[in-house]
Amino acid sequence: MRYIPHTDDDIREMLAVVGQPDVDALFHVIPEELRFKGVLDVPSGQSELEVQKRLGELAAANTQSGGDAWFLGAGTYAHFVPSAVDALISRAEITTSYTPYQPEISQGTLQTIFEWQTMMASLTGLEVANASMYDGASATAEAALMAMRVTRRERILVSDGVHPHTLHVLATYLGGLGARIDALPLGDDGRTAGAVVADDVACVIVQQPNFLGCIEELGAFGETVHAAGALLVATVGEALSLPLLRPPGDWGADIVCGEAQSFGVPVGFGGPHLGFLAARMKHVRQLPGRLVGETVDARGKRGFVLTLSTREQHIRRERATSNICTNQGLCLTMATIYLSLMGKAGLREVALQNLAKAEYAKRKLQEAGLELPFSAPTFNEFVVRVPDTPSAALARAREAKVTGGLDLTRFRPQLGPAVLVCATELCSREGIDRLAAALSGAPA
Repeated sequence: MRYIPHTDDDIREMLAVVGQPDVDALFHVIPEELRFKGVLDVPSGQSELEVQKRLGELAAANTQSGGDAWFLGAGTYAHFVPSAVDALISRAEITTSYTPYQPEISQGTLQTIFEWQTMMASLTGLEVANASMYDGASATAEAALMAMRVTRRERILVSDGVHPHTLHVLATYLGGLGARIDALPLGDDGRTAGAVVADDVACVIVQQPNFLGCIEELGAFGETVHAAGALLVATVGEALSLPLLRPPGDWGADIVCGEAQSFGVPVGFGGPHLGFLAARMKHVRQLPGRLVGETVDARGKRGFVLTLSTREQHIRRERATSNICTNQGLCLTMATIYLSLMGKAGLREVALQNLAKAEYAKRKLQEAGLELPFSAPTFNEFVVRVPDTPSAALARAREAKVTGGLDLTRFRPQLGPAVLVCATELCSREGIDRLAAALSGAPA
């Protein structure tokens, strides 16, 4: 990205345009006590060589994901990304400062969004999918808002198996709307222990697989939820589970949302991620974000157009379903390229590799004397109890050059000394063996 500083002349010219004498006057609306008047505590300018060296030192302090001994998931997953994905999204015509929608000049962007929506509708088992979700957490919150609009109710039931960060985002989104959020506890097997759904409930939200890696029985919820006039929302934390598990829509889910970072978006330091949201056609008018449709032009030639956009940039604010202002265009393009390259068979093969390696890891950990507290089936992530403390076990793993998983003490203290372990297609048998030795404290 180019750095274009403002010169003093530039600043004077801009101030003149807006009719302000100086920069202080420009910010006069900010209360005096909130304005910083000192000198910023930042180092003085350095040469490019010095900056590169410093950045290299900082980068070297990081542990790289993507190796064969990386077992940390919990919402962000390290998968193999074909080099073609990066090569294609690096093309100049794809890199744009904004996402154009004019059909006369934007057929590439519109077709990409159309293909993405089509593939996500297929994977989720629903009829329509949108393209404007920031990440899985905000997509789940948008799904709750959508259910409230559809049912005209303000109570939400949320499984304790939903990712804790998603729960925070959900509470933030709904906090100012007077909505009531109640929790559904997990059973001894690690799955949501059913629900009594009253007639004031807008939706029941269940994560599939849940935060502890357990595969939920969504079918058990569908009839109960629908009998009460509510909607069933399935949020998916690990999108790669979709090609292997029965689609949530087939289990009766009315809205399926979640995180698609696993589809070709590399692990970053907190992002970017890519949300998705799919629904049944009868609820399409309450779907947030945008929809791209397929049509033909005056000469009968296939084309794509923005057909529905219920955000406030396109319609009156009071009628908007969301104030979403991005479609995560570049991440969406990465995911669409990834899905296209993998195809149905390739995607299922990668998912099967995840399942097989996680099952091998579970067996090795049990052979090392460690307990798996939950009996529910899992996909590529599961909980294991360690003999001392998670911090000690994970420290042993680091010494063995293994990133051993997530310490659950902060999120699930009632589980005792437990670690959430994730095994993807990148893990090797040797790496899993080192993990088992490190977490158990046995000699490698």
